[in-house]
Amino acid sequence: MSLRPLLMKAGRTWGAALGLSLACAAAQAGYFQWEAVELPAASGASCGNGTPYRFFVNRTPFTSKTVVMFEGGGACWDQAACKGGTLLDAVNPDGIPANYMTDFNRQAHLGLVTPFTMRLHPLQSVQTQGWNIVYLTYCTGDVHTGNKVAVYDNVDPTQPLSYFHRGAINAKAVARWMATNLKQPDQLLLTGFSAGGVGSAALYPSFRDTLKPKKMALLSDSGPLFDVPRNATPEQAPSVLLHNKIRAVWGLDGATGLVTELVTKYPGAGNADNLGSITAGLGKIFPNDRIGYANFQEDTNFSAFSYQKFYPEIANAPDNATRLKLLNQKWRQELTPWIAQMQPQPNVGWYIPNKRELNGSHCLTIVTFGGTSIVEAKLHDVGAFVDNLLDGKGPVMRAFEVNPTSQRVLLSDWFADWIAPLLP
Repeated sequence: MSLRPLLMKAGRTWGAALGLSLACAAAQAGYFQWEAVELPAASGASCGNGTPYRFFVNRTPFTSKTVVMFEGGGACWDQAACKGGTLLDAVNPDGIPANYMTDFNRQAHLGLVTPFTMRLHPLQSVQTQGWNIVYLTYCTGDVHTGNKVAVYDNVDPTQPLSYFHRGAINAKAVARWMATNLKQPDQLLLTGFSAGGVGSAALYPSFRDTLKPKKMALLSDSGPLFDVPRNATPEQAPSVLLHNKIRAVWGLDGATGLVTELVTKYPGAGNADNLGSITAGLGKIFPNDRIGYANFQEDTNFSAFSYQKFYPEIANAPDNATRLKLLNQKWRQELTPWIAQMQPQPNVGWYIPNKRELNGSHCLTIVTFGGTSIVEAKLHDVGAFVDNLLDGKGPVMRAFEVNPTSQRVLLSDWFADWIAPLLP
């Protein structure tokens, strides 16, 4: 049995109902539907293969509040991975077509990929569904942070691949477009899943400076930049091999790199020798904003992206169970100093349950919030964390599941586990 027909039918049903209820209110053509925006070549924006960069906007006339969703996917720093094809490789290697949001076979799945990109989602509600929605697509293989054209020839030296790591350029061009074409937001949420989780955090200062919202928050989902000094050993910080690799290939700390830009403009944001310093640094430079991070303790996908290509004992593990065990050992090792780094900054919070079956415990905000409860803290799902970030009431939530339940207690958790094997 496949969930795809179910989601397609649900998406059509919800979309039809929403269209009927809002048709009279929408005086301007383009409200409550996805508008494709193609950025001009003069902006420097492009996909990795050099094709035009497109993102998508779904407007409402009722509010200036806006949510920006950074799309997730894999990443690349070699010829094979940049051509795509596996879970960890660059997503959308063929670029972003104009019908991206209406083609179910694309990663956005008509907006069903996350409750943040549907007005009425069949499995989950979230308060931003009544806001303006901007879907920042991902096609540059650099977790939305690069500014470098790389040439890869490790697979076929006779046909080298020129690849445009323009993620940061694309995102900043989107922010400028929004400043010109949308109202100044009363409230702005920047969020993203996986690679988009990294991008939403790294580009947060750019969007804040460009759009100047009256109120702003971050929800970075499952794209942590761990606390990793450049000169750390792999034993001290397992992600150091990944971090030092991407510095070079994506141009992060080059003359025009995103890291160089951030540290120059915001010296208090962190240290250029530690990419993860931006995690708590955002709270320091924007003390009135609420900064939030969400991850699973048993994430099998981002951990594979972080370690598998760099540690032969993982890449060559005798079986999958051994591979997952080795991945999780390194992942948990880095969670501890990452949380400790955030601890002193009062406006930075986290939501870290143990696991869910869906998508290998990777990403809490895709498909449904079900399966993300922390029962011991009486938190039914990550939606409580979202509301805490948006409503601004009381301290920023900090939740880490210490005693995972051996059996599912909540119906939503059980349902998320049930649908996990049905997802395409």
